[in-house]
Amino acid sequence: MSNTKNNKIALLIIPLVITITSILLYWQGRSLICTCGKVFLWVGDIWSSDNSQHIFDPYSFTHLLHGFLFSWILILLAKKVPYNWQIVIVVVLESLWELVENSNFVINRYRENTLALGYQGDTIINSISDIFACSVGFIIAKYLGFKKSFIVFVIIELILLFWIRDNLTLNIIMLIYPIKEIKQWQMGK
Repeated sequence: MSNTKNNKIALLIIPLVITITSILLYWQGRSLICTCGKVFLWVGDIWSSDNSQHIFDPYSFTHLLHGFLFSWILILLAKKVPYNWQIVIVVVLESLWELVENSNFVINRYRENTLALGYQGDTIINSISDIFACSVGFIIAKYLGFKKSFIVFVIIELILLFWIRDNLTLNIIMLIYPIKEIKQWQMGK
């Protein structure tokens, strides 16, 4: 099979994966858009019931960072895999994460152990946006290379830490091994 045809097939798989993910999220009980009936491009208030219900929010940056992490992993494990197929791998991995993140188990875990007390899960449009953000993060990290992308990663983590008292690192910690003092700090107590 020629490289051109192989690359076209890879790029055709992406919308298929996103469509399948959307259907599976719908079957999990996720709404296509916010139940408020509106679609906002940006919602900046993480305490709002609109958080994770619209296109982008502060947590979109954590999904951007997923793309950085996937880029670094692929540099180590799949350096010879063609670029278009690496993007397919990233989209598949982030789609799988969206399905896990929006499972009842993880939603309840977030509610119990993080500052996302009223978290209801993402809307499908927000999940698709998160997959897009991850893909953009992958492209940025590939373009910048490891050293520069690592610096950007740390800067974004620090900005999120001071802006919303949360970031990808804290998100992972609180999901896997919740620490009461972190939760209290996140909630401003």
